[in-house]
Amino acid sequence: MKFRDGMWLVAEGKTVQYAEDIYAVTEREDGKALNLLCPTRKVYSRGDTLNLSTLNIEIEAQFDGVISLEVCHFSGSLRRGPNFDLYPDGRPACDALIGKSSKGTTIASGALSVTVHPNQHTFDIRFHATDGSKELTSLLSRSVGLAYSPAIGSPKQVEDISNLKHYIFTQTELGVGETIHGLGERFGAFNRIGQNIEVWNEDGGTSSEQAYKNISFWMSSRGYGVFIDTPEKIDLEIGSERCCRLQTAVESQRLKWYIIYGPTPKEVLTKYCILTGKPGKVPAWSFGLWLSTSFTTNYDEKTVTYFLEEMRARDIPVEVFHYDCFWLRAFHWCDFVFDSTYFPDPTGQMSRLKSANLTNKVSVWTNPYVGQASPVFKYAAEKGYLLKRMNGDVWQWDLWQTGMGLVDFTNPAAVKWFEGCLERLYDMGVDCIKTDFGERIPTKGVKWFDDKVDPERMHNFYAFIYNKIVYETLQKRYGKDQAILFARTACAGTQRFPLCWGGDCESTPSALAESVRGGLSLGLAGFSSWSCDIGGFEGSPPPWIYKRWVTFGLLCSHSRLHGSNSYRVPWLIDNDSADPENCTQVLRTWVNLKRRLMPYLFAQARESIENGWPISLRAMGLEFPDDPTAWLLDRQFMVGSQLLAAPVFTESGEVEIYLPAGKWTSFWDGEVVQGPGWRMEKHGFLSCPLWVKERTVLVLGRVERGVGEGFEYDWVSGGEVRLCNVKAGDKSTVVDTRGEAVGDVVVAEDGGIREEGNLRGEWKVVSFKK
Repeated sequence: MKFRDGMWLVAEGKTVQYAEDIYAVTEREDGKALNLLCPTRKVYSRGDTLNLSTLNIEIEAQFDGVISLEVCHFSGSLRRGPNFDLYPDGRPACDALIGKSSKGTTIASGALSVTVHPNQHTFDIRFHATDGSKELTSLLSRSVGLAYSPAIGSPKQVEDISNLKHYIFTQTELGVGETIHGLGERFGAFNRIGQNIEVWNEDGGTSSEQAYKNISFWMSSRGYGVFIDTPEKIDLEIGSERCCRLQTAVESQRLKWYIIYGPTPKEVLTKYCILTGKPGKVPAWSFGLWLSTSFTTNYDEKTVTYFLEEMRARDIPVEVFHYDCFWLRAFHWCDFVFDSTYFPDPTGQMSRLKSANLTNKVSVWTNPYVGQASPVFKYAAEKGYLLKRMNGDVWQWDLWQTGMGLVDFTNPAAVKWFEGCLERLYDMGVDCIKTDFGERIPTKGVKWFDDKVDPERMHNFYAFIYNKIVYETLQKRYGKDQAILFARTACAGTQRFPLCWGGDCESTPSALAESVRGGLSLGLAGFSSWSCDIGGFEGSPPPWIYKRWVTFGLLCSHSRLHGSNSYRVPWLIDNDSADPENCTQVLRTWVNLKRRLMPYLFAQARESIENGWPISLRAMGLEFPDDPTAWLLDRQFMVGSQLLAAPVFTESGEVEIYLPAGKWTSFWDGEVVQGPGWRMEKHGFLSCPLWVKERTVLVLGRVERGVGEGFEYDWVSGGEVRLCNVKAGDKSTVVDTRGEAVGDVVVAEDGGIREEGNLRGEWKVVSFKK
């Protein structure tokens, strides 16, 4: 939202008032905050203090490297919920230090400090490293303010603000060459400079400015991030109103954000996850292939069994089979009742599929709506489990499901009922849940059971409540570290309930690139796990798109074959082609490669989840923060900290990649290349750019696979170790399927390896050096 018309004029229809002075700086009694009284004109005499607005700014030390800033106009306005669940694992101790010097008043919180200019008439607030080594950003002249829309002609008009919109905004300075990233799973340009972004969950697919997962946190290439602490709609002008500033605006009386200093971007993410919560652990089996029925395809019990039997016959192990929407009866979504016409014995079928080793786990689709055609709608409505309008009617519309209502998760009784519905699915043999939808949450004319919540704030926050409820029922049934979702919508903190997938994409190379950008972006918000619809959701992918997407999909932390109106089993994509690189062979190759990578992947997952980093689709800037090129790369990514991968977007196989400084070893043939630099490569469908960082001890698992043996196999009992331009003492920690460290593979002085801990079996050693 723009408040100005260019640099000189106020935007039409708006009244804008800026904090012009810092009239008083007061230390809070506990010594952990500064309060700034900021009039909206310069005060030179006592008379200047009358008939004007003031803004109060509180700057508070939170913990090492983290300081919050809250701007408030009318402090008497209610603080309505819901609010983000901050510090879920406890708040770290904070040793704040406040001091005064010729430069002004400074508050320090460990490595991060904020300095307020000593001159009352100079509005200047600087954010910098405490040791003076780095300036991060600042709030300068006319950078904090309030606005009314429509414009007011007299202060008396504020007597009744029911017809006025009131905004608070801040404008932080952007440095020369600084890039901004994140704000959720966004599918447009990776660098947000020049963009206007609304943090507001919408079901808009992957090819629009809308996003399913809006996360109010952004990352700067300068080694800091900002978390905006509100679930309401946030409007950001990122170098798009004033080219040198990032403007954050909310329709509220308050705006609070936290600035987080790393100094490295990985440390920024870790501290962000202290604030909003660490990602949940994911079970080893979840890294395997997930196969879906697809959405509107015709399928029944016979179809499901046929697909799985064919996959086994083609030596493609399926770890999880997913029943999409039409396991339910049409018009009844979501009442948790299998359609008996197509699935007469769902409990028996799930048991038979597992006992025959056709799949290890079963997933089903759900959403938080109830169509009125189902008898469950009447029951839920009578019990008060559905969201209501202000007049007491159940809120309904016909978008998606005819006459559907929305489960009101602010009602404890509704939550208990919903949990009971899920538990009955688990009794039948369901192991995990796809939590679809949750974006289209109404805000106008509705009343939640909990009357203390603001409908505007509930819109984004609903995603947190919905996924939390489902995730915790899975934890209760299967164990704390065995729960997993496939969620589409999210807000800040939802990373605690893995995992998310990228939503509805087309079956095109452009949509593949959109998915890469979406995964990269979400990984910069504490989400360790992520997936996408392999092959694209909309349309029927030509074989070459399917095969290129399979390559990308199996290099994501989690991998699912899913479509809309066509199946995604490989032999139906290319009519069971006999080509040596047919769809079946490509899928088999990449599933087996990912299985071989499990010792590496699961060790990386353990470290990533502990620190709030993405396992895969890790933005290059996280690993190479001092390389300016790394922050601009949106067609390649790191898989963990040691593997660089790039999808191929052409049928012919040409692809250009960038290797940062250092020696890189080709995963395929051991070629060693010195970076930094760009290189052009060409790949068939059984390979892609996959490079190993120098000083990597890469532990790979077995090639062979026993009957029914999935991704949770015993990889600590032998395999292969690749030494890529290593030095003595370099090592790799091997974890078991529970994520517990069992031993280290260490480079010995003679260039070989020694095993420490409880590793077993035979290990083949291959060395690459240049």
